[in-house]
Amino acid sequence: MLGMFKRDPKKKLQQEYERKLQAAMEASRNGDMRANATLTEEAEALLAEIRRVEAQQ
Repeated sequence: MLGMFKRDPKKKLQQEYERKLQAAMEASRNGDMRANATLTEEAEALLAEIRRVEAQQ
């Protein structure tokens, strides 16, 4: 019964993933390739976490 009030961890990870990709794109547009690479790497780690959560469900 209380399970319906649980937050979806995948949704939170997905939002963070999209934020990281957006920030990486903006860094790239500004010419900051180092920040772009760092943010892209963090986004890929989040994507791996999303896939792990999906596999558990």
